[in-house]
Amino acid sequence: MLRIWLQSKGAAGTPAAPCGGSPGAPIAASRRNLGALSAQPAKGGRMTSVWESLTVDARDPSRLAHWWAEALGYEVVADKPDEVEIRPAPDQLPGIVFVPVTDPKQTKNRLHLDLRPADQEAEVERLVDMGARHVDVGQGDVDWTVLADPEGNEFCVLRQRG
Repeated sequence: MLRIWLQSKGAAGTPAAPCGGSPGAPIAASRRNLGALSAQPAKGGRMTSVWESLTVDARDPSRLAHWWAEALGYEVVADKPDEVEIRPAPDQLPGIVFVPVTDPKQTKNRLHLDLRPADQEAEVERLVDMGARHVDVGQGDVDWTVLADPEGNEFCVLRQRG
């Protein structure tokens, strides 16, 4: 299961806790250092949100987080038993947070990542060599390749633009 956490600010300008959970110490500490990425009031004073992270349920969060960090060229910024977070850089959002679950993945993802490499065929080969596998989710004859990570979460590898 994938969940997106949004950081939002109310009228007093204080961050709200992420949807579906409470902020953990490593994430809370990093939020203090990322003030420039905080939500800003929109026209008319309405509350806005900043994409904080995407949360992935995993049977082995550390293993899956390290796999995705290698796949994306991200860094592991927190590795605790109850959550592992990866980011493009320690001070850059959004992150991907992996949390433990005991239930196996049952159905097709309702949310997935699309990757656009410079060379689709080479990237698909690299990801498969790392442990991804080809899957059929009913995509038919398309320009992208559907793969699944080591825990079965589907993602797409798109053709290069142009």
